[in-house]
Amino acid sequence: MRLIAPALAVLLFAPALMAETKPDVREEILVVVNKHIITRRGLNQAVEQQHAALYRQFSGKELDEKLKDAREKTLQGLVDAFLLEDKGDELGSPVTDEYVRASIDGIKKENNFATDADLERALKGSLGIGLPEFLKRQKQQATQQFVLQREVYSKVAVEDNELRAYYEDHKDEYRLPSRFRIRELVIAKGATAEDQIEARKKLGLIQSELKGGKSFEELARLYSTSPSKATGGDLGWMNKGFLRASIEDAAVLLKPDQVSTPIETDKDLYLIQLISLEDAPVKAFAEVKAKILEKLQEPKAQNAIEQYLANLRMRANIRYLVPKDQILKG
Repeated sequence: MRLIAPALAVLLFAPALMAETKPDVREEILVVVNKHIITRRGLNQAVEQQHAALYRQFSGKELDEKLKDAREKTLQGLVDAFLLEDKGDELGSPVTDEYVRASIDGIKKENNFATDADLERALKGSLGIGLPEFLKRQKQQATQQFVLQREVYSKVAVEDNELRAYYEDHKDEYRLPSRFRIRELVIAKGATAEDQIEARKKLGLIQSELKGGKSFEELARLYSTSPSKATGGDLGWMNKGFLRASIEDAAVLLKPDQVSTPIETDKDLYLIQLISLEDAPVKAFAEVKAKILEKLQEPKAQNAIEQYLANLRMRANIRYLVPKDQILKG
């Protein structure tokens, strides 16, 4: 089965996830797709979501071109997603709630989210949805991917030498984040000019004690105003991109056990000590082979996917309760 796409990626047929499957007498039903319905409100919500995604990705003339047929493509996406969902049921899709939950745990791990709440905050910021809706979307997308993998992608041949050549030419795509481990010693600058003078004096004394042989860890426990003083300033392993750029830039220039020159921010003065630095390793070919296969199959499969969907549409019970041209007018 093709893997579920990463948390903040564009979902396959994403607009379909806004469609409704239970009738509501207060809603105007536009299209019936087998046992499913698409309401005007559901379509409008999907179109708004699609427009928002386009505005994030494109601009200028390219954006204008994408917006022209966004409503029509969104409507077709709604229909096709239900057809793939039904085909998944027919084929006995193995996508269960447990499978999706496991994929969510994988997404959290890949993106360094410690809890569901951390992931949900990121989802609301990037997609404007909560975790329950994301779980639902991931399950629907995984079912679509299962069907396309079994019915289309599995029949698209990609030679092993093509996979290997792509890997060699694009290794940076499969490079893990570099990471480092540092200790910090933070001195609050204070609110007044006198406070700042005292803070700088204290920092100077700490630097003198370091030169005199006292350990950074001991001094952090004694003087640091950061909560990390409890661990002697040790922040644990951090992927690059999580701390202030000025601190990270200083960290990667240090050698193990070396202490930086003072780093100043709006509110604090910092000293940092490098504990360890790991270069960004590249994942092994065997580890990423399946993802490369997906990527290389994608363009080869486009015509086959459209033909497959056309066949599903021909066999399905699709009824437009409102003429399609009127639906597309909005």
